[in-house]
Amino acid sequence: MPDKVPYSLAGKRVWVAGHRGLVGSALVRRLKSEDCTILTASRQQVDLRSAEQVNFWMRETRPQAVFVAAARVGGIHANDTRPAEFIYDNLMIEANVIEAAHRYNVEKLVFLGSSCVYPRMAPQPIPESALLSGELESTNQWYAVAKIAGIKLGQAYRRQYGCDFISVMPSNLYGPGDNFDLMHSHVIPALIAKFHRAYVQETETVEVWGSGKVLREFLYADDAADGIVFAMKNYSEEEIINLGSGQEVTIRELAETIGKVVGYRGRLAFDTSKPDGTPRKVVDVSRMAKLGWRAQTSLEDGLRQTYRWYVENIAPSDITQEGRPSLVRA
Repeated sequence: MPDKVPYSLAGKRVWVAGHRGLVGSALVRRLKSEDCTILTASRQQVDLRSAEQVNFWMRETRPQAVFVAAARVGGIHANDTRPAEFIYDNLMIEANVIEAAHRYNVEKLVFLGSSCVYPRMAPQPIPESALLSGELESTNQWYAVAKIAGIKLGQAYRRQYGCDFISVMPSNLYGPGDNFDLMHSHVIPALIAKFHRAYVQETETVEVWGSGKVLREFLYADDAADGIVFAMKNYSEEEIINLGSGQEVTIRELAETIGKVVGYRGRLAFDTSKPDGTPRKVVDVSRMAKLGWRAQTSLEDGLRQTYRWYVENIAPSDITQEGRPSLVRA
């Protein structure tokens, strides 16, 4: 069985599958400080749902290390309304990339799972051993089932073929490059977009889905990328390993912090007709800490950097003399 740590990226050809996504783009930024050749492929170049295209890409480029950051992702609404896409696309992506990695002798592969793979009522903080110990959260079960299949696929290839494939479970991620679509994004980008609009339009209230009482842990994307690269170098076991900040906040506290970052001074209105999702979700990061890694970015600092990126790249805004973002009007 593989036990090849530390693993060096120096001089290696490293493929980041899903390089345009939130964590994939952060991985590309992080890997620029490594002495390696970064390989990327756009959706136009390689449809990861196609085994034929993935095999052709791997045969031609011969990566030695692979980060499987490509996935169909989204928030509660997207998971609820597009379940077939979430299970099919993710199953195809992970199966094709992992099989091709074995076929073309990739030295090391990191598969990115998610903390949503754990049972709805898992013990808190969630240990890696909680996987498959209870019923999944219904609002993201399709995505979770696909990610669990990817984890098991990597473990199976490790057992049968001796492949050095590992799986890392990041907690809720956010940061530059996130999806800020109000109906299909995760909670942080959705709230940033809502608060920005409310600030610019000077509206009195911002609507927040759910009760605001549920607890969540958030990990800044560049911290996640650093932790994933750390795991690539220093972890080589069949068991999954958690990656998180180790800190948790209520959704109300999160919304208040985003309001502070944006500069919004209105009221919050919680829509309790919308689902809360899992009551509490924070992962046990003791195993990563024991290996020597901890997240470095505070939630407020990460939100400030994310909001700055949103204003500069996404929001229909400009900066007035007072430094206040405002809508550009024709």
